[in-house]
Amino acid sequence: MIAVADEVEPRVSDPLAELADCRTHIEEIDLKLVALLAERMALGQKTAGLKRAAGLPILDPRREAEVIRRAVVAAREKDLPTEPVRQIFWHIVGLSRRAQEETA
Repeated sequence: MIAVADEVEPRVSDPLAELADCRTHIEEIDLKLVALLAERMALGQKTAGLKRAAGLPILDPRREAEVIRRAVVAAREKDLPTEPVRQIFWHIVGLSRRAQEETA
C-alpha cells in the first residue's frame, strides 16, 4: 500500500523565470533568423554571378512567385497565418533581388 503522504506535490513554476527563459529563447531564434537572412543574401549574390554567366536576367518573376507559393504552403502546414508570411517572404525576395542587382 502506498501512503498518500509519499505523493509528490506538483511543482509550482515561477512565471517570471519562465518569461525570462522564453525571451532568451526568442532572442536566440532572432539571431538565427538574421544569420539565415545573411546566408540567403550571400547565396543571392552568388546567384547573380551565375545568372550573369548564363546570360539570364536578375529579375525572374516566375521564380519569385514560386518562392512565395512554397513559403505560403509551408506556413499553412505549420498553422501560421499565410498572409503575413507571404508579406515577409516578399520582403526577403526583395532583399535578395537587391543583393543580386548590387552584385551585377
